[in-house]
Amino acid sequence: MNKLRIAVQKSGRLNEDSMRILKDIGISIDNGKDQLKAAARDFPVEVFYLRNGDIPQYLQDGVVDAAIIGENVLIEKGNNIEFVERLGFSKCKVSIAVPKESKASSLKDLACKRIATSYPETVKKFLTAQNIEANLHIINGSVEIAPNIGLADGICDIVSSGSTLFKNGLKEIEVLLKSEAVLAVSPEISAERKAIL
Repeated sequence: MNKLRIAVQKSGRLNEDSMRILKDIGISIDNGKDQLKAAARDFPVEVFYLRNGDIPQYLQDGVVDAAIIGENVLIEKGNNIEFVERLGFSKCKVSIAVPKESKASSLKDLACKRIATSYPETVKKFLTAQNIEANLHIINGSVEIAPNIGLADGICDIVSSGSTLFKNGLKEIEVLLKSEAVLAVSPEISAERKAIL
């Protein structure tokens, strides 16, 4: 029997809620510690536990048929992969922030300045749409520290509660997009697996 292959984040913000939503719809997963793939007992589904940033490529290549993923990651790395449903959890924003003492109050104020981010494609698209040029510094993780160590004039990162910005002496000046967990579908999904989905 054909099984739907669905990816979820191996660990992190989305994992717990992703597993809860599968359980709530009646899909029981037997997953041992550090297991990267597990089959459902009562439904034709296999769950793959993957690094969040790798999931869009697995969708693109048809290695998995669907995924529960943050819309922000899909926008950044998904090459226009479509999603079929918003899932209502892990809500956040992708925002531009600057030091509290900065005179910058909008993205235009960062023209020709340095912006540190883990979301370069998202920022490039937004800057292009606004006809603004800036220098991007790509950082994977701990982006908030960049202005404090002189690496950047501002940052672009995900913001949930805003506490990380506050702790690092930053203020939000622009929201690029709002995001939440979505159910994304591979462009390579077969008709049979799409029916299971």
